[in-house]
Amino acid sequence: MADIKADSLADSGVMERLSALHPKLIDLKLDRVLKLLQRLGDPHLTLPKVIHVAGTNGKGSTVAFIRAGLEAAGLRVNTHTSPHLVNYTERVRLADGPIAEHRLLDVLERCEQANGDDPITLFEITTVAALQAFAENPADATLVEVGLGGRFDATNVFPAPAMTAITPVSLDHVDFLGRDVAKIAWEKAGILKPGRLGVIAAQTPEAMQAIADVADDVGAPLAVCGDDWRTERTDGGFRYVDGSLDFALPLPALAGNWQIGNAGTALAVLKRLDGFELTQEIAEAAMRTVSWPGRLQPLRRGPLVDRLHPRALWLDGGHNAAAATALADTLADWPEPPRLIVGMLATKDNTAFFQNLKPIADRVDVIQGPGISALPAEDLAAFARAAGLVATPHGSLEVAVEAIAAEGGTAPILIAGSLYLAGQVLAEHG
Repeated sequence: MADIKADSLADSGVMERLSALHPKLIDLKLDRVLKLLQRLGDPHLTLPKVIHVAGTNGKGSTVAFIRAGLEAAGLRVNTHTSPHLVNYTERVRLADGPIAEHRLLDVLERCEQANGDDPITLFEITTVAALQAFAENPADATLVEVGLGGRFDATNVFPAPAMTAITPVSLDHVDFLGRDVAKIAWEKAGILKPGRLGVIAAQTPEAMQAIADVADDVGAPLAVCGDDWRTERTDGGFRYVDGSLDFALPLPALAGNWQIGNAGTALAVLKRLDGFELTQEIAEAAMRTVSWPGRLQPLRRGPLVDRLHPRALWLDGGHNAAAATALADTLADWPEPPRLIVGMLATKDNTAFFQNLKPIADRVDVIQGPGISALPAEDLAAFARAAGLVATPHGSLEVAVEAIAAEGGTAPILIAGSLYLAGQVLAEHG
């Protein structure tokens, strides 16, 4: 993306114009999206082999594994994910790579013209733009990640996808989706479609029951982790066992113990995709080539890396309690626990996030990250202290790094807690 002018969308004014169309009432429904798609000739109905993925944690990584497997077999894949980290073009990945900014601008302006002055959210119209771009870019498969929830998400416009998948469900976005896991799982399961297979990752019992109930109601068959396939960690790798398949695979290129589960869900999707043969070679290639920035990612260059050398600098965008649990599980295996720098949003359960990090950290450095909902450092420190951690607030990420560097030590540094913060870091260190 280095040759794309980073601010050309901003210069065009299209994002500001589209944002102004936001409906006065914030609601989750599909009417606006379906109306605009119809005006454009229903491009979403022309897309090949749509795989629709929902979940709380891991859905983006799972999409990345599926794409890596399909591309390892030589197939062309269009992919829609959210949010982006550095550039909006990351959300719309065509078979040849992220969409060129001038091309995204062109399709957004056509969607704007078709929509007129009708109310529509920015996510809705940019989702429609992605689907229009896909319809104009030949591919063998289409991967679509849900933005928020599932049932009324702007991406839930496919009446007969090739397959759906639901990654682990936990508490997040409770103001929109509900304050218990069963209600949130019910919302996620809204992507299940009659007669279309749903691949379900490992779930809590209450989430699995809610998903199974929706599947029964709509007539969607399920393939469930633990019943139909499984993964298990081995020395230096993991096994994927699924019917007659028993693959010994290397650890994924994405760090984190939880990525084995995401890889397993992706492999279960690939095994069941019509016209696709999942082989050991394809599975191995997918593990080697998968890429998904901002998820327990080692940083190799940039001013913060230079300042901390030779200490390792890592980045993770996990931002809820379940993500913190998974992160702590992985970090417990590190030779030396990392020093944590955390920035979080006010909309998250920050006390639970810090409580779940306690097994691997007794102190934390906190900052105010980017974003209008970012918590001030002093407020975030109060949440960390309520969870039993020693918390030191800093005026910025650079100040926090400078203070840690001045203390000395050998422990790796991990910047965590917000995808907005991850994007800011990757803009200079990606």
